Amino acid sequence: MITIESLTEFFGWCAAINIGLLLFTSIMLMGFSVPFSKLHGAMFKMTPEEVRSGFYNYLCMFKVAVIVFSLVPYLALKLMA
Repeated sequence: MITIESLTEFFGWCAAINIGLLLFTSIMLMGFSVPFSKLHGAMFKMTPEEVRSGFYNYLCMFKVAVIVFSLVPYLALKLMA
């Protein structure tokens, strides 16, 4: 049987892992944006500016997904308990 406590723990770990992955990805893209832009630009026939714009769009969408699907359910379950 799934309890509120186990669901809270599950979403807490999901949020922690997703936030860590978001931070790691953000740091990597900020630190290595030029080499990544050149590599992906060559692979997909895009300009480096288009690639960087895609990177920031990806980070924005990933951040929203982490908040909506991990952090908000965790906080809601914490408030319920």
